[in-house]
Amino acid sequence: MAQNQSAEEAVTGAAQGAVLRPGRSADPAPAQPDPDEGAEAGEVDSVQSGEKPEEGADSSDGTDPAQAESRQRTLRLMLRQCDRVLLMDFDLLAMNDWPDSFSVAAARRSRDLWMFCALVAAIIFLSGLTGFVPAWIAGGGFGAFVIILLLGIPAIRRIYTSKPSYLDLLIRRQRMMRDARKHAEHLEGKDGLIWQCARMTDFNPALKNTRFSSLLRLSEQKALPRALSRREHVRLYLIYLLEAEKAYSRAQAAFFEGNQDAIDKGWQKAAASPEDRA
Repeated sequence: MAQNQSAEEAVTGAAQGAVLRPGRSADPAPAQPDPDEGAEAGEVDSVQSGEKPEEGADSSDGTDPAQAESRQRTLRLMLRQCDRVLLMDFDLLAMNDWPDSFSVAAARRSRDLWMFCALVAAIIFLSGLTGFVPAWIAGGGFGAFVIILLLGIPAIRRIYTSKPSYLDLLIRRQRMMRDARKHAEHLEGKDGLIWQCARMTDFNPALKNTRFSSLLRLSEQKALPRALSRREHVRLYLIYLLEAEKAYSRAQAAFFEGNQDAIDKGWQKAAASPEDRA
């Protein structure tokens, strides 16, 4: 009995002396994953998350070598078809020395006065031959008639005045118009220059203006140079050429930029230089 009581007291004391402490057992050390299994797991996660593996620089900007090559080919064709715009002679088509209407009207009045004086002198001279006026008056009329005629000769006219005559102004107008038509014919060539430049409207929307529609139609019909009969027509043609020149410069810049981009990406087929101008 005494031994049993001692055993019970020892168990009770041990139970009262024990203290429960919060906590958990330590986590086991993580096992080193297999590299092959990790790669497979990464691929599975990527597929499950909707991600796609990188396809390289070709698809990063939505452009592939074939598309770049096609765009460069189109730009090169437009530059080749419109390159004659660079041969434009601005001064010749601008006609800055064109005789204005006021100068032509003043020269016409001077011409009419000269003709009237010569006619009066001739009438006086002829009247003296019929005996209608005295001979001395008729002689004076003949002398005046000769002097007036001499004053109308260009070589003598330049001695007493620097103003061009009415005939000089008309000849200058005709010469300038002829030179402008000849230059337009050289620019238009066999295919029609501005009609082909109209394809560059994306680089200059001003080429879509309706005031150029008649010029474009004539250029397409290869009849534009002959239709340039007035200065207004030539000036309108010049304006279109200036707008086409702007479009050409922008298209050329886009072409070289595309070339450089193709070279940077290693697309040698898409990189090319513009063709030589004929």
